Amino acid sequence: MMKFIVAANVALIAVLSIANATAQVSTHILDNGLKVIVKEDHRAPVVTSQVWYKVGSAQEYGGITGVSHILEHMMFKGTPSYPAGQFSEILARVGARDNAFTGKDYTAYFQVMAVSHLEISFQLESDRMAHLTLDAAEFAKEIEVVKEERRLRTEDNPNALTYEQFMATAFNSSAYHNPIVGWMDDLDNMQVEDLSLWYQRYYAPNNATLVVVGDVDPKQVFSLAEQYYGQLPAREVNYHKPRIEAPQVGQRRVEIKAVARLPYLLMGYKVPVLNTIEDRSEAYALAVLAGILDGGRSSRLSKYLVREQEIAASSGAGYSLYAAQDSLFLFDGTPRSGTSVDQLQAAIEAQIEQLKNELVSVAELQRVKAQVVASETYQLDSVQRQAYILGSLETVGLGWQSMQHYSREINKVDADAVRAVARKYLISDKQTIAVLTPVGEQSELAKNER
Repeated sequence: MMKFIVAANVALIAVLSIANATAQVSTHILDNGLKVIVKEDHRAPVVTSQVWYKVGSAQEYGGITGVSHILEHMMFKGTPSYPAGQFSEILARVGARDNAFTGKDYTAYFQVMAVSHLEISFQLESDRMAHLTLDAAEFAKEIEVVKEERRLRTEDNPNALTYEQFMATAFNSSAYHNPIVGWMDDLDNMQVEDLSLWYQRYYAPNNATLVVVGDVDPKQVFSLAEQYYGQLPAREVNYHKPRIEAPQVGQRRVEIKAVARLPYLLMGYKVPVLNTIEDRSEAYALAVLAGILDGGRSSRLSKYLVREQEIAASSGAGYSLYAAQDSLFLFDGTPRSGTSVDQLQAAIEAQIEQLKNELVSVAELQRVKAQVVASETYQLDSVQRQAYILGSLETVGLGWQSMQHYSREINKVDADAVRAVARKYLISDKQTIAVLTPVGEQSELAKNER
């Protein structure tokens, strides 16, 4: 589970570092409030178009958790102009790929296609922004699909189940308490009217950002956006009151017993992000700290816990400084055969204590920074990833311009700053621990294999 989390975090923070990358970004706001961001990339005659809505599971409340994700599914069920199934079929006929995803802070829809077909994307996407058909019969079928998705991806996946319980334990009042897919009881009681209200409340041009990256001319894109999106009316968006996490005043711990082959440890510390931190340099220092702990085979967790001490079969760490609210500095691991979860936890905490007490060497610090720059440069190979970076930064409230500062701020981080954030934030009173204890047949099989 953590490898997925870490990969997502790395992908999000690995923003573009080449000087002229952001010089090719153009923006325009339509009269109805839709913000259009265009980035030119003329290496191939392809383009991606992404529409980002400022709504995700963080806007949900008890009784309707999962509604953002279900609405994402229903967005493919048609409009009066393009009945169910036609949206993706039309795109497929011109060789385009389309999909969508829901996060805690956003929901996004995207197409990747030859640049000559961009207008088709705008035509289809703008139509379902305002004219979605929410059919009760289609909803009744789709809610069962989502419930099965929850069973397969969470309830029957012990590590994912542990992560869900971990987040629900770490966050009490924060909107990050709830899973994106929703709690099963809320899914069981979801009504199509819940989706209709959600759609009317949040799916408006003045609550969205259109991001286009590829072999395009910004003026032509703005003209097309005006033609297709500009006619849609703005609507009042009534945001819920923010649900800010109350200060944590002591360690929290939860045990999950599930059918599994191996035990699993998740550990996290409450940390601020760029949106919430007082001194933004601390967020960049936390990002470097994560790289020191888990930035490849030469990182500390891999080197010491996995290979030298042979305590962990796997171990990772991760931190994303791009979120709407305070988040977590995460650790995870699976103990090696003959080692307990408690021993693995102690070994990870020993690495943390070392970082609190000893300055990182100049050589290690430079290696971590070099890896970050290499990761940034790699992001330029994908127009879809570039659009993802632009859209996510804009949607969480940081603005796409934040990408311009990342490399510079990372390079400012020194050993004293790394030690300072480790001492300030990686403390027991901010710690939450989740332990997966295997039970049942798979657990017994794993014992026999040892």
